[in-house]
Amino acid sequence: MKPFIAACAALASSLTISLGAHAQSSSVTLGGTVDTFVGSMRNAGDPVRVKILGSGGMTTSYFGVFGVEDLGGGLTAVFNLNAFFRGDSGSIGRFDGDPFFARDANVGLKGGLGSVIVGRAKAPNFLPTVFVTPFGDSFTFSPVILHADINTAKWPYASTPSDTGWSNQVTYSTPNFGGLTANLQYQFGEQTSAGNTSKHNLGGNLIYFGGPWVLTAFYERDQITNPFPSLITTTVAGVVTPTIRKDWMVGGSYDFNFLKLFASYGQSKREVTNYDAKTSSFGAQVPIGVGFVLFDAAYTKLASPLNLKRATATLGYDYFMTKRTDLYAMAVYDKVTAQANATSVALGIRHRF
Repeated sequence: MKPFIAACAALASSLTISLGAHAQSSSVTLGGTVDTFVGSMRNAGDPVRVKILGSGGMTTSYFGVFGVEDLGGGLTAVFNLNAFFRGDSGSIGRFDGDPFFARDANVGLKGGLGSVIVGRAKAPNFLPTVFVTPFGDSFTFSPVILHADINTAKWPYASTPSDTGWSNQVTYSTPNFGGLTANLQYQFGEQTSAGNTSKHNLGGNLIYFGGPWVLTAFYERDQITNPFPSLITTTVAGVVTPTIRKDWMVGGSYDFNFLKLFASYGQSKREVTNYDAKTSSFGAQVPIGVGFVLFDAAYTKLASPLNLKRATATLGYDYFMTKRTDLYAMAVYDKVTAQANATSVALGIRHRF
């Protein structure tokens, strides 16, 4: 990590020196977020409660560099290199084996007709999911994200099959049309086995900001896993078969100033088997003092033959000491069909730099 930071500093220094000759047409920024928490955690059906000092309670901890260069004529070159890390242990990645730049590793061009980014970047599902919950991008406390992205011992049915970031991706983003933008995304599968060379992921999303409204939607057709590309498979009668997962969601929020409401509805289906999951959510954010009371609940129903249900609700308070540093307290309730109900509680701190 130290050589990487040194290289970033040297690069930033060289660019700073060059700015005088290029009228500040280039810039490189080092930034990120450190988020840690202490908690007593238990998912529905877990045999024991675990006391932990964890990382990434409200935001997955990360650091990296972001760069832009004005090429003239309204065209800009951009790059992003961002690495997740675990603030509790100092380990790189969200989990052991996660790529170094698992958050972002891309370069591209932006202009009047939109932008094209190539490399590892956000999947179609990520930003829409973040915008429909008051817990934002919390992979620890947000019920919507827990149902979409996190498997547990008694609920191995996360509805998003291919991570929140895609490797080997081309992303086209439209210009802003009165608050509306769209992203179209294609991931090369890079499979070499016979009959699977054409496998890939594709999808897109719509995001609208207008006054008090935020409206969003996404669609994905996934054949490849992430962050390491391999085939999405399912087992039928003991035979492992490549399969296709189709996922979509619509939702948004409305800000009354004294109260902000959130809602979403989506579906995930898997070909070959009868896997069919429908998820709905409802949330609220209320400003109190220098922070916010946060509440969100998600409900997922798996159709026959699984016939399973999961309900998760989180209540918390996020206290902002400054714009960059906040303290939070969270309580989570989790319920799964035929499993013991469970609760989790946590206290944490988040700092953006």
